[in-house]
Amino acid sequence: MRFVVLSSSRGTTFQAVIAAQKRGELMAKCLGLVTDSPDKACIDKAKAAGLPYTIVERVKGQTREEFDFRVHEAILSLGADKQTVIAALGWMFIFSSWFIETWKNRIINVHPALLPKHGGKGMYGHHVHDAVLTAGDSESGVSIHLMDEGVDTGRVLLQKMCPVLPGDTPESLQKRVQELEKEWYPRVLQMIEVGEVKL
Repeated sequence: MRFVVLSSSRGTTFQAVIAAQKRGELMAKCLGLVTDSPDKACIDKAKAAGLPYTIVERVKGQTREEFDFRVHEAILSLGADKQTVIAALGWMFIFSSWFIETWKNRIINVHPALLPKHGGKGMYGHHVHDAVLTAGDSESGVSIHLMDEGVDTGRVLLQKMCPVLPGDTPESLQKRVQELEKEWYPRVLQMIEVGEVKL
């Protein structure tokens, strides 16, 4: 299995994926990175690993479909085909219907909560952990799921839980959830590789 990483963040989970490959725990091949800005730290991770990367910057006045088409072209430029998996790791843009249909059942995202709870529009980063704490939930975790035309509504491939501890802040809870993300995202890619998870 081959995959392309889409990231517009620091790339901490991307780094975990690279580390899993180096340890021989992830046999799938990473074709490279697509990001949206030259100042994103995920580029440093790609450079250090010797992986190619492409920058697709947003253009003022450009529609979501126009931006997604340029992202699509960047993915293809890395050698992807219709069987390639798109690994969204901190990609901060909602895809157009066209992009979702073009890469149907090939886009994998991670959400920092136990979907369907605390998902949907506006639920990202600290907003999610704020919501978990406000709701008084006793546990949180990660949901690794396929992306569809909704927001956080695609089929869940795997969920892992962690406790919400007394005195937790959004920051402390986020740290614990991110450890799960770094552990399990590479594992899900490997599970796809060996056929344990079907797309």
